[in-house]
Amino acid sequence: MSAASVTLDVRTIPAPRRHPRIFAMLDQLAPGQEMMLINDHEPKPLWYQIQATQPDCFAWDPQATGAHEWTVRIRRLQLSPPLSALS
Repeated sequence: MSAASVTLDVRTIPAPRRHPRIFAMLDQLAPGQEMMLINDHEPKPLWYQIQATQPDCFAWDPQATGAHEWTVRIRRLQLSPPLSALS
């Protein structure tokens, strides 16, 4: 994965598969890299799950960009155990 931001649009992914897909992408980020997540709702449950298990490992910058579109910039701050183990 390059130093540039990657984008993951989960709006077409079935709900039960979203968190595992997001976690797999976040696991690939090195400290300082970021991912732009596009979702059809504000992903607060995802943020709570990440913060409960790995506080201070990711920065979270959500933005409502449309009626059914939320964009969140997620930046890895430090290495952490794999998030994919949570799904």
